Amino acid sequence: MKTFTTEHRVIYGDTDPFNVVYYANYFDFFERGRTEMFRELGVTYKEVSSMGVYLPVSETYCKYHKPAQYDDLLVIETRLAYVKRVSIKFEYRIYVKNSDELLVAGYTVHGFVNKDRKLVRVPEDIYNRVKDLLPLEEEGK
Repeated sequence: MKTFTTEHRVIYGDTDPFNVVYYANYFDFFERGRTEMFRELGVTYKEVSSMGVYLPVSETYCKYHKPAQYDDLLVIETRLAYVKRVSIKFEYRIYVKNSDELLVAGYTVHGFVNKDRKLVRVPEDIYNRVKDLLPLEEEGK
């Protein structure tokens, strides 16, 4: 299964008064990871929305193992867990660059909706771009 990596330098605005990344900012880091994953696949969120399709978050999870700190260079690993009829799940792992110590692991699940916020099937173009990234047991579901 292919993993996409994105780097992010922790800035002061990412941290709390102790120079530790504020817990909710990891969800922003997850978004960076999936945005860049789509970009590497040749499609941007802007292009998806121009198709009249949006991907609101329906579920999130984040397990904190160790805090990231101001000025750390993070590596955000993103991979596709599944694509179902009307949803997609991304998994994330975050490390400090050149370290194998896991800081954070989590996932987000997104529904595919139209401008009226009604669930829609995964657009064929999107599915065709991501299908080869699916774990073998998930293909064809």
